[in-house]
Parts: sequence; C-alpha cells; structure tokens
Amino acid sequence: MMLTTPKQDGFYMPGEHQPHEAVWLGWPERTDTWPWGAKSAQTAFADVANTIAEYTDVTVCASAAQFDHARLLLNDNVRVTEMSMNDAWFRDIGPTYLVNNAGERRAVDWQFNAWGGLVDGLYFPWDLDDAVARKIANSYQDRIYRAPLVLEGGSIHCDGEGTIYTTKECLLHPSRNPDLSQQQIEHHLKQYLGATKVIWLDKGLYADDDTNGHVDNLLHVVRPGEIALSWTEDESDPQYAISQQAYQLLNSSQDARGRNIKVHKLSLPEPQTIQHQEGLGFDACEGMDRQIGTRLAASYANFLITNQLVLYPKLCERSDPRAQTELTAMFPDHQVIGIDARAILLGGGNIHCITQQIPKI
Repeated sequence: MMLTTPKQDGFYMPGEHQPHEAVWLGWPERTDTWPWGAKSAQTAFADVANTIAEYTDVTVCASAAQFDHARLLLNDNVRVTEMSMNDAWFRDIGPTYLVNNAGERRAVDWQFNAWGGLVDGLYFPWDLDDAVARKIANSYQDRIYRAPLVLEGGSIHCDGEGTIYTTKECLLHPSRNPDLSQQQIEHHLKQYLGATKVIWLDKGLYADDDTNGHVDNLLHVVRPGEIALSWTEDESDPQYAISQQAYQLLNSSQDARGRNIKVHKLSLPEPQTIQHQEGLGFDACEGMDRQIGTRLAASYANFLITNQLVLYPKLCERSDPRAQTELTAMFPDHQVIGIDARAILLGGGNIHCITQQIPKI
C-alpha cells in the first residue's frame, strides 16, 4: 500500500472514453439481489461480457460454485477466474484506476460498506466485496492506494482532464463518511483522483435508493466538456425537477479546463416498476426493497464506453429506439449497441454498475 497520495505522485483518473486494456465483471448469484436464483441475471451478464469482448479483453470473476456455469455461458474469448465476493457490482467494488504522464498505472482501493454500512447498507457482511479491488490490482501487479474514504465507483464520473462529477445525495449521506464535511470529502477526491475540480449535483436519479443517488444513473461523461443527462419532459414525474436542476447547474458551470459544459439530453424510459412475477422471485432481505410495484432506477445513462463500443441497456421497447438514436448522435465514431438489461435493472443497477475498466498504458 502507498503512503503518499496519487496527486502527490502525479497520477490522475483517465476518462472512460480513453483506451481500455480490459473490462472486469463479477458473476451474480445472490438470491436476495437477483430474482429466481439469478439465472436471468447471469444470462444478461453473459450477454454484456460477450459483447464487450469483441472490442476489449474481458475477465469475469465467479465463485467456485458458479465457475463452471459461468464458463458455459461465456464465449471462449472471455477469461473466467475464480474469486469470492458478496455480490457482483464491480463498478462499485472494483479498483478505480489512475495513470500518469510517464505511462504508468496505479489503483485506488476505496473503503466499501455495501452502500451504507449498518445505517442503510444493502447486506452484511461485505468484507469479500471490500477485498475485490486489491485482488484485481494485484493480478496486474499494480501498486495500490487505500483511500481514507467510503466510496463506490458509481458515485463518481470523471472527464480525464481534472473534473469529477458527483452527487451530494450520495457522498454526503450519513451512511458514508459522517465525520467528514463536504470540503474534506472534496479534498480527498482531488487527492486520490488527481483532480482539480469537483462539480456537485444535488440529487441522483429518482428512486435510486439502493445507492443513495449514484451519479452514474443520472449522467455520463461523453467526452471532456460534454455530458449526457437523464431527461424527462413529464412534469408529473418526480425526476423532472431533478433533471431540470441538474441541467441548470451544469449549464452554468465550467469544468477544470474552463470550458462551458455542453449537455446532451438523454431521454428516460417511462417509469419502470417490479412486475408481479418478478417480485415473487426474490429471497427476503432487510436492506433491499424488492416489493411488487417498486419503482426501478431505470436510466439509459447507465451505459459503458469501452474503446470503440458504447453498450447501453435496453429498458423499454417503446423508448429503446430513441435512446439508440440519441446515443448514436453523441458517439458518431462508436458502435452503439443495446443489450436487453431488465434482469440487471431488477438487481438495482445496470451495465455501467456491473463493469469496471482497466485503462490501457
């Protein structure tokens, strides 16, 4: 473990739009997170991994009990390795990678407490999840910074040029770092991500209660100075006010390089809820609301950019084509591909939440 900070050592977080060496995923099997024994989720994860593998090397981590099943569903060009974990949200439990201008790479290992610890965390224990970042970094023999901050990877977005986007709803939530002020948290973000500016949005996506409002369900950095923002024109939807406020903040802000921020409106699907048959398939859990009729945090902003691919979640037959059109306009030089991701959504997140990229050096 490093005793200095990344900023002191000249390391910074690259943008997701920059080249990747690999993408890592876990393998779902919790029956309180995923309905009906996680079988539909496993199929969806396999579809995601197999698609990414056509553009970027992919490693999928599975438990000993699930290794053979994962190997069966995954294509031969996907690497499968055995790893223990409490659940499979690799954006949040995997390492946040950094680079420097000399072509070196290091990893940040955030403290993880299952999205809220004993205050409002989703499950206990979470010790296996907290070890995943170190294991991934160790597989590359990359040096590791253990950050003095409880943080999930989905709670931050980065442009690779010094700007971090996050939400007060999540990072200032009393279940994360209650002894730290916003100013102190911002200092840690700048030190451990090599950043110079943090843009704080008030709230994440409406109904994203599992994560306390992760920024990656609300928006996505398209490229430096450009943001895709979850959007609705339905004034009766509670998301309307959240999107309006975020739009106004972003439009009136400048990034770390002094650029005015261009905001692309990425239309949301109509509100999605847990249907009757889906709701019957969950095992009981104190920390997660998986009741029939519960609104899901459905957002097309929860996509992944990896090399020349933009992989987005298909969420609703009526609105998926519009998402395809809007994302294609934002990424004219990428292949924009949608994956049927309802099974992932039922677990509380989506494609960005289950993937973690390793930057190419």
